[in-house]
Amino acid sequence: MRVSNRAREMARILIRIYAVGKMKDRRLADLAQDYLRRCRPMARVEVVEIKDSSNEREDQELATKLADAGSTALVVAMDEKGQEMSSDRFAKLLGSQGNISFVIGGADGLGPAVRQAARQTVRLSSMTLTHEMARMLLCEQVYRGFSILRGKPYHRA
Repeated sequence: MRVSNRAREMARILIRIYAVGKMKDRRLADLAQDYLRRCRPMARVEVVEIKDSSNEREDQELATKLADAGSTALVVAMDEKGQEMSSDRFAKLLGSQGNISFVIGGADGLGPAVRQAARQTVRLSSMTLTHEMARMLLCEQVYRGFSILRGKPYHRA
């Protein structure tokens, strides 16, 4: 089977998900890992976990990690007050930006340093989600987005 140039380009994309805290709920962790496993043939996806601590310390550590990652990645803050986006539009974001760093805060959300570093803020839901659920849903949407870009039958809308 021939792989298109576009597919090769997408496979070079690096998606980083910065998340505060470990996933303690095994069911959600297993789902998130399954979506990440499905993504890997289409793009490089990494999860960077930040230790759960005070909001100030989490903010500082996330900002440091984002700065260390370099300025080549689009930083997207995941927040309930962010921009609403359809799955098709999210797929276009994935396909048009190159490397992307998504940031999910802890129980107290994201701090000011991360919000300032982010060029875009997106919400998964208007409702408040646990950071574990947000992480699993983000992994699913990343997989769905790459499936849309590749024309895979996963997305049927």
